[in-house]
Amino acid sequence: MVNLRTYLANFMKILIQTKVDQSHHEVFSGFNEQLFLALKPPLLPLQLLRFDGCVTGDEVHIMLGKGVLSQRWDAKIVDHGKNENEYFFVDKGVQLPFFLKKWTHRHRIVNNDGKGSIIIDDIDYHTPNVLFDYLMYPIMYLQFWMRSPVYKRVFQ
Repeated sequence: MVNLRTYLANFMKILIQTKVDQSHHEVFSGFNEQLFLALKPPLLPLQLLRFDGCVTGDEVHIMLGKGVLSQRWDAKIVDHGKNENEYFFVDKGVQLPFFLKKWTHRHRIVNNDGKGSIIIDDIDYHTPNVLFDYLMYPIMYLQFWMRSPVYKRVFQ
């Protein structure tokens, strides 16, 4: 018998692809602190506490919200790599805000047959319960979907 949470997790995955004009080499080199801040969702107070980069062992620490409502979110790059057609790196949540139990974000930058590249945000998250997973899905999806215009502007 399949575990219900495992079964439902397949529906909770966020996968967003954005085509951009620059090569996958150029795009990967542009994944820096300035881009990270440009990708911040509007209306979400966010303070960047630490940004090491996008290779294994690097860390990113942020503070979401303000005052008593602030929540710490620390992630660690647990894997990265490249081949002739792709760069990738994976961040995993180490310290997460109260509304998240698990976070894995696989970033892929893939060569688009010599016509620029495709940036892929592949996100797997879980909250403390399955119902909340579903309630959070539109919010999470929208936040990452809103990155596409930024990617297109930065990597045109």
